[in-house]
Amino acid sequence: MNKRNLIDSTLETNRVYAQKLSNTTDVFFNMTLNTFEYSAQLLAPIMLRDDDDREVQLLEEANRLKYQTNTLNSIIIAAADGEILATSPHTLDLIGDTLNSEGGKQAFAEQKPLISKPYKGITGRYIIFISYPIFDEQKQYLGLVGGTIYLMEDNVLYELLGDHFYEDGSYVYVVDPDGRIIYHEDHDRIGDLADQNPVIQELINTNSGAQRVINTRGVDMLAGYSYVPTSGWGIVSQRPTDAALVANQKMITRMILNALPSLLLSILLIFLISRLIAMPLQKLAILTEDSTRNNQKDRLFRVKAWYYEAIQLKQALTYSLGFLHDKVDHMTHESQTDALTQLTNRRTMDKLLGTWIEEKRLFSLIVIDIDLFKRINDTYGHAVGDEVLKYLANMMEATASQSAVCCRYGGEEFVILLPEAGIKEALELAERFRKRISAQESPCGDVITISAGIASYPSDADNKVDLFNLADQRLYEAKRNGRNQCNAGPELIGPHEQ
Repeated sequence: MNKRNLIDSTLETNRVYAQKLSNTTDVFFNMTLNTFEYSAQLLAPIMLRDDDDREVQLLEEANRLKYQTNTLNSIIIAAADGEILATSPHTLDLIGDTLNSEGGKQAFAEQKPLISKPYKGITGRYIIFISYPIFDEQKQYLGLVGGTIYLMEDNVLYELLGDHFYEDGSYVYVVDPDGRIIYHEDHDRIGDLADQNPVIQELINTNSGAQRVINTRGVDMLAGYSYVPTSGWGIVSQRPTDAALVANQKMITRMILNALPSLLLSILLIFLISRLIAMPLQKLAILTEDSTRNNQKDRLFRVKAWYYEAIQLKQALTYSLGFLHDKVDHMTHESQTDALTQLTNRRTMDKLLGTWIEEKRLFSLIVIDIDLFKRINDTYGHAVGDEVLKYLANMMEATASQSAVCCRYGGEEFVILLPEAGIKEALELAERFRKRISAQESPCGDVITISAGIASYPSDADNKVDLFNLADQRLYEAKRNGRNQCNAGPELIGPHEQ
């Protein structure tokens, strides 16, 4: 029973540990691709230029990417024809060469975000290439920005996965989608194909779990494994079965040498001690597994760990999972919020509209546009224009009800979503907001006015596109009729119809 418990406990510990490392690695790749996406937006106008500052700015952006996080071994910016325009570090001496490596060719062919399989690069190193395409405003492909991980040298994988091998033989390794080893405590193993290992076959099939397995070196191992969705990699945390059962074998030897009363007493004591040892580990394992869905930092902190290893594990898990959830929460907030006004952004608004329509939920929407906003920018400058937009957003949230969702649709156009509200309630809110805005000075020193178009689901339209188009038409009809008014259709019109 103790042997079975030790095996099960080791398998579960390795499974949870592999899952934690998988989540950390997945977050890293998502953050790296997000960083490259932002850089691609900055690089597009620079690559379209043909002046002396172009090369300088490309090099500056390459250096920023390289040294901002220092997680990639090198950075490359290349044109659509494959010409390398900038690198960091400069010691690569590749500017002007053609990026014809396996990863580069794949990136140019697919023209989409890419995490390549391992290959030998143009520098002769065994590498992984992470890249993001660069497009201009007309969606014309301009090239790519990418970074490399040198597998045979110290790299970001060693920082992400840390020092995970101990005197008891435990260690962590990583394989690519083909089952080739790309991270291992023994650098000589990098590049080996291990696709015959049953655990690796499970990872190739995108599965996660734990099992006892004979590895490719013929060693009996207790392995936990987890699939990384972003890159298609697999992470394995394993320990030799013999090492896991050493304590059990020693215990049996002592029991045989003792008399029966001592043996019975020992069984009782072992049961109690094993329970005390396993309890904090079990709680940590369960809470760690659940922390992939819910932040269990507070409950992890309350787990009573009375021996050194459990205390250290508890502290590491509390810090790591807290840090991970903070990062995820921050990224989620950034992806759902307009950076200037802190209102809900367009992407999140579209998702919310789709959900409400799928649930056949009654709601209305108000599309709002600032009258003559271009004149504010032209007269007072874009900085004052931004202050006007933030002022309008604050007034909108102060006027709307708690259940309303205030969104920035783009430019000077805003949207208010009103759940469980008909078109009359929406018109009343729009009118209150219009009057409130037109009754006081804005940050530019002048009174601004707004026009609004209103539509309701399902009375006005039964789908998102038609509903929003109808509200937009009513908005522009209000503008054509003189601005500073709210239009909810021919039967309900703002105060300026007279």
